[in-house]
Amino acid sequence: MTVSAQDLNHVLDHTRDLWDDLRGERIFITGGTGFFGCWLMESFLWANDRLNLGSRVTVLTRSPDSFRERLPHLAGHKAVTVLQGDICSFNFPSGTFSHIIHAASESSQNIDETELVRMLDTIVGGTRRALEFAVQAKAKKFLFTSSGAVYGRQSPNVEYISEDDVAKWKLSEPVNLASIYREGKRLSEMECNIFTQTTNIETKIARCFAFVGPYLPINAQFAVGNFIRDGLAGKTIEINGDGTPIRSYLYAADLAIWLWFFLFQGQTCHPYNTGSGQAISIADLAKTVAKHVRPTPKIEIFQKAQSDIKPERYVPSTQRAQTELGLQTWINLDEAIKRTLKWHRRI
Repeated sequence: MTVSAQDLNHVLDHTRDLWDDLRGERIFITGGTGFFGCWLMESFLWANDRLNLGSRVTVLTRSPDSFRERLPHLAGHKAVTVLQGDICSFNFPSGTFSHIIHAASESSQNIDETELVRMLDTIVGGTRRALEFAVQAKAKKFLFTSSGAVYGRQSPNVEYISEDDVAKWKLSEPVNLASIYREGKRLSEMECNIFTQTTNIETKIARCFAFVGPYLPINAQFAVGNFIRDGLAGKTIEINGDGTPIRSYLYAADLAIWLWFFLFQGQTCHPYNTGSGQAISIADLAKTVAKHVRPTPKIEIFQKAQSDIKPERYVPSTQRAQTELGLQTWINLDEAIKRTLKWHRRI
């Protein structure tokens, strides 16, 4: 199921002046079948068709058959080439590609604690492979989707994390999925810096936080997705913790705008926080989802909040993206959830 014309026009309206950079060119996307990748594919093809760009996209996937079955409107588009391969070992397609987006990464939901080395190898090795391909393909610009996880645990006394707040790794820290994921993304950012210093490729870095919208999995580790799943199923929305952690959510259509701006106009090796600065507690997030579902679901919070402990936070400062590129949150959370629910009711 494609996303709405309303959302795709929203992306195009805010990126229209960017696309000449891609006219007649080829773009390569890893992770093109995931949440980020689907939005990049949808918005690229929408712009390509309406602006007559004459551009093409090659998307890397481990399972082309699954991609074609799940998303035939993307996989079957005349401007799309599907390449089978693993991010760490894929065979380089021939020819030049002017722009490369590396959005593929191993998610902690797909592995367990016994596979930490594989997770690190996939994140770091996959980024290196994508960068090596960029060199062969004579790419001009390369976008890496990093993560807000590089900052480590945000202090409850810090309202917004800025791009200068990267945590220092300590040998005494426990080695687990979260720490491996964080260090993998940080090492990948370092690889981007190294390749920029030794090649002519402009590498752009998006440190991504939390999002909501069509294509976000609703049976994974994402709280907002799980709330939407339970609400649509007529079930009680369950919060396993105390509901106090503070998060923020950028709508997927706005996310697509941000990522295209970073690729085309972002400064090289100059990370940009990617997310919303509009903070909300997990409990209030559940209430926001519930109010848009009929019948209104119950909300159950399994733990009691402790008044003497400040809520955990994971909220970015987006000042850099706003100041340098004019980016903002155009679609607020309330509207974002309404649009996401509407999309799920259609599929």
